Amino acid sequence: MSKRRKPLAVGLAAAAMIVYRRFVRPWHERWGATEGEVNGSLPGDDLIAEPASQITRAITIDAPSDAVWSWVIQLGADRGGFYSYDWLENLFGLGIHSANDIVPGWQWRGVGDLVYGDAKGRGGWYVIDAQPNRALVLQTVDVKNGRPATRSHRAFMEFTWAFVLHEGTGTTTRLLVRERVAFRYELSRFLMTPVGLVSFLMTQKTMRGIKERVESRLQPTATELQPSTKAG
Repeated sequence: MSKRRKPLAVGLAAAAMIVYRRFVRPWHERWGATEGEVNGSLPGDDLIAEPASQITRAITIDAPSDAVWSWVIQLGADRGGFYSYDWLENLFGLGIHSANDIVPGWQWRGVGDLVYGDAKGRGGWYVIDAQPNRALVLQTVDVKNGRPATRSHRAFMEFTWAFVLHEGTGTTTRLLVRERVAFRYELSRFLMTPVGLVSFLMTQKTMRGIKERVESRLQPTATELQPSTKAG
């Protein structure tokens, strides 16, 4: 790179970072969520002490909470996948296959269960809290030591992922997805900045994937829509 172009490239990169931090990140870190949902407390918030970053996203699903829960509880590479961009996840060899059906054998998880992040079981999250029809709280696993990854155990970061269901108006449900993350070193936070955008891309697809699956199963079939021909 020439001496003239180097300052220009640095300036453009700095400008892009400023635009991202000021406009793009605030938007995607509260995608679909109201002010009350962003600032309200949710299950799992107490697992990571300050200082920590918190992200809250939300979507309305036209179904009762128990219908939504049936799909949330199936999350995991070892179960129903993540209802996101399978093709993108599998570019990295994760072996993800998102389910399009509710499987009875996948309808329960207990505290301490491991939700796998890839088909080979190389990482994932521990179930920290599982409240049927209300909340599933996951925390990143320290595979080597068999425990949740935390700064106190010298992990470079700690992360929680909470899927929380709130009753909406009528028979609707608000699905809230909250991420809390803290880094051991400030440099790690800076280096992980691009990951935030990738996380948004995958998470919003997961949320929309759950919504589409729930609502499509509640739609009446063509047969059900046909007028009755039986004599009154």
